Amino acid sequence: MDQVSPATTIDTGQERSAIEAACWGTRGSIASPGPDTVKFGGNTPCLEVRVRDGRRFIFDAGTGIRPLGVNMMEEAGTPDAVVFLTHFHWDHIQGFPFFQPLYHSDASIRIIGPNQAHADIQKLFVTQMASINFPVPFAELSAKKEFSNLDGGAWEEDGFCVRAMRVRHPSFTVGHRIDYDGVSLAYIPDNELAGERYDVEKGWRKRLVDFLGDVDVLIHDAMFTDDEYGSKLDWGHSTFGQTVELAHEAGAKKVLFFHHDPCRSDQELSEIVDFHRVQAAARGYSVEIDAAAERDEIIG
Repeated sequence: MDQVSPATTIDTGQERSAIEAACWGTRGSIASPGPDTVKFGGNTPCLEVRVRDGRRFIFDAGTGIRPLGVNMMEEAGTPDAVVFLTHFHWDHIQGFPFFQPLYHSDASIRIIGPNQAHADIQKLFVTQMASINFPVPFAELSAKKEFSNLDGGAWEEDGFCVRAMRVRHPSFTVGHRIDYDGVSLAYIPDNELAGERYDVEKGWRKRLVDFLGDVDVLIHDAMFTDDEYGSKLDWGHSTFGQTVELAHEAGAKKVLFFHHDPCRSDQELSEIVDFHRVQAAARGYSVEIDAAAERDEIIG
């Protein structure tokens, strides 16, 4: 496993946070490995969250879930996990067939995602691994697997709560909020805060702000600059500035730009972060601003 960068911690009055979280994939649309994406990463979306008792929760199964699975197999114990999916676009499920714990007969993997026009989640993955798409059939996944839906409301287990809310993105897509022992984290990798094409009920913005209220860390889609967004309206993604405004409105302590454009270099992304820090300070915003980077601890 690569060396993990120094942790960014949230002050919860404890020596260590109640949860630990790190991104294993931060890039949007398609993986973009190479010398220009080393700092923030080239893998597509995957977030790992762990609690003190060893339980592991994974959000999205982009290409970042492949190295996460390798790491899990190297640890002691059975590589169990609960996997929450925001939606089923390629960049969020590309890594699923390469997730090694799925091939471990003693592992228990629960997969929870939003309903897609009454499509069965298991059948979606069976299709992904059909011979025309992938050389290894779904039947080779020997782990114990359970599939279920979470379109809205909450999923709870032993104090760990994951809430889901529909967001503005093509197909039925949700964002998640995690609350555990006084620590909160929101993960909304694909969401267009502007645009007109989405079938959401009146008052959606207020519901989103309430959903995110006073969250410790907000990981949110920030794929475009203002100049780029003009030609990409209704593509399903937000701008950096829109994301900062949402974080401020919701009272988030920290916001991490996410779903990085595959053409965006580390240098460009760093300059964008610096620009929005200056802009936010000038407006008197207290939210801390950064870009999500692979293997960096978000909470730890």
